Amino acid sequence: MQIFIERINELSRKKRTVGLEEWEAAEQEALRQEYLTFIREQVKETLSNVQVEEDSPLQ
Repeated sequence: MQIFIERINELSRKKRTVGLEEWEAAEQEALRQEYLTFIREQVKETLSNVQVEEDSPLQ
């Protein structure tokens, strides 16, 4: 995953300085989508393992 982040950041820096070629912009978007999918899956996994220890009303 670190490689994805490094490449996304590299493309982001290049975009701000000299701009991206069309294929680089497409690569950046694909990497971002893959990264977001990974993060969403991690959150879903974490939430699926959450258990309520005590069921008490809010005060």
